[in-house]
Amino acid sequence: MVPISIRDLTKRFGSQTVLNRINLEIGQGELFFLLGPSGCGKTTLLRHIAGFYRPDSGRIFFGEEDVTRQPAHKRGTGMMFQSYALWPHMNVAQNVAFGLEERKRPDAEIERRVMEALELVQLGGLGSRKIGQLSGGQQQRVALARALVIHPRCLLLDEPLSNLDAKLRHEMRSEIRRICKEFGLTGIYVTHDRDEALSMADRLAVMNGGHLAQLGTPEEVYRQPASRMVAEFIGETNFIPGTVQTQSSSGHYEVKTAFTTLRARPNTDDWQPQHGEKVILSIRPESLSFNYMADSSNRFQGHIVDTTYLGANVQYLLQIENGPAIKVCEPNPRQIRHPSGEPMRAMANSDDVVMLKDE
Repeated sequence: MVPISIRDLTKRFGSQTVLNRINLEIGQGELFFLLGPSGCGKTTLLRHIAGFYRPDSGRIFFGEEDVTRQPAHKRGTGMMFQSYALWPHMNVAQNVAFGLEERKRPDAEIERRVMEALELVQLGGLGSRKIGQLSGGQQQRVALARALVIHPRCLLLDEPLSNLDAKLRHEMRSEIRRICKEFGLTGIYVTHDRDEALSMADRLAVMNGGHLAQLGTPEEVYRQPASRMVAEFIGETNFIPGTVQTQSSSGHYEVKTAFTTLRARPNTDDWQPQHGEKVILSIRPESLSFNYMADSSNRFQGHIVDTTYLGANVQYLLQIENGPAIKVCEPNPRQIRHPSGEPMRAMANSDDVVMLKDE
């Protein structure tokens, strides 16, 4: 329930800089995600916020309080780990009560708060169960109850759902977000799962090589990726190199590619590409359609060389004439198109063709 400010945070392990002058403001009650590939620095940043690591330079504030040198147990944070970190020799209630006992709270208060926390995570009445008697999803809820029972100033989550099956991950996503919002908790959540981040976050930061590659809402980052790395990491996309030609009155640009000229928009409002500038076009598979779009000049003639049926959608690999193979995704497929030499035409709206700098 506290805003968090990270200022010029730097951390090195030997000769490797794993966090490079990170600046970040996380609002009170915000569910904020740190997202990125393995080794990008997201878990290291979370562990600095928790107090497990000390930075080489920079500062961390909880509200107005500088906690940079404060030990972990005095920061008032609740932590959920990937491994659950539950004690098998204790029952459910004893696991949840551990943090309160460490804080030497009265027995009656501990009993009341443990019961409240178990009800909150829908484990009421299971306090006497052994950890080994619980499913993976129930164990995750125990870990969440243990983090919440201390009434933390913020909730820190380190890939907490990675050990669950797909159905339980979906259930726990909703549960964690519900609890954070119901109690106004500031939550910082580390994951490499883009679906978790897009479906749960108020805002997110994509990290790469110890830097913040992009910061924004899920929609901003998905629709307006700051770089090729972000576009590729946050979702599937097709990349097509091209050269800027002219700007239209609508703010779009004509971009010449190896197989045709496409109309696209820049990824940021303050970038005005110059004639002859080399760019990369990013087109999401779901932005392409085999249906006719009267207002689109972006047309891709080719033939299907591969079909992948996924139930809710079907993904095609379309080999463009004199061009690359691109992915096209159709939702709720009624008819499955199979690979053949039959000519096919896919189309995309100009707003869905995003120009990125060719770095």
